[in-house]
Amino acid sequence: MQVTKTDVQFNGKGLQLAGHLYLPEGFIGNKKYPAIVCVHPGSSCKDQTAGIYARKLAEQGYITIAFDASYQGESEGEPRYIEDPSARVEDIRCAVDYLSSLDYVDENRIGVLGVCAGGGYAVNAAMTERRIKAVGTVVGANIGRLYREGDAIKALEGIGKQRTAEARGAEPMITNWIPNSQEEREKAGITDIDITEAVDYYTTPRGQSLNSPNKLKFTSIGSVMAFDAFHLVEELLTQPLQIIIGNVQGGFGSYNDGQELYSRAASVKKNLFVVDGASHYDLYDKPEPVNKAVEKLVGFYKENL
Repeated sequence: MQVTKTDVQFNGKGLQLAGHLYLPEGFIGNKKYPAIVCVHPGSSCKDQTAGIYARKLAEQGYITIAFDASYQGESEGEPRYIEDPSARVEDIRCAVDYLSSLDYVDENRIGVLGVCAGGGYAVNAAMTERRIKAVGTVVGANIGRLYREGDAIKALEGIGKQRTAEARGAEPMITNWIPNSQEEREKAGITDIDITEAVDYYTTPRGQSLNSPNKLKFTSIGSVMAFDAFHLVEELLTQPLQIIIGNVQGGFGSYNDGQELYSRAASVKKNLFVVDGASHYDLYDKPEPVNKAVEKLVGFYKENL
């Protein structure tokens, strides 16, 4: 189906956020459509997996939007390369604001879909953003949990020292999310499937984008470590929930996070769909597993939006 993609900007709490708005084939301006906010993973951008899902859902008749997070990609915000969970969650609310302002969007039929860390952010936003009527996650991960693994206190002490140095005039420390190449990964002795496939996705033509430069402001990791995407889901996450994971497990832990979210969420209508033989990154862009996920999501949103 022919989908129309338009570059848009919308207000993100004082910053202009850059997005791609997808309109379905045969779009009629005076008709009301259901809409879905598509949230990208940590280190990612609108041009990658969030955009893939946004396009595929638009092919099924939905208005969709994928956008770059505050401080990242083509969106505004200084300093650059910050991963700020509170900002990421607020970005989602602001995307709902934007969709609600469009005459052709049915404000009572807005959903959210998040991939990897974007799934955790989508869940967290939906708990207090009741305009979101249905929540979908694909390999959704609790980024705070992931960053707390290992010696979190030592890392936080290092962040404190770096903040002091920068307060005294030192250059900001910009680190990497993942190794810059498979050679760098091998040299570091990293063999985990999620890291291996992340390098393949982000640093090769498979998924590489100028808006996803593999840069992270080191001191912003402190706020990530204090974030729990699933805090209060037993009380506040009541919307219909569709969780999609692959059963090939890696270090990012999205398989276990999906199981945990399913067991804890207060949602009466909830479903956990496991794509057999699929890894975390297979569900980013590989046609067969992605199509399985989309088929499940389309049925879910059709029923709940």
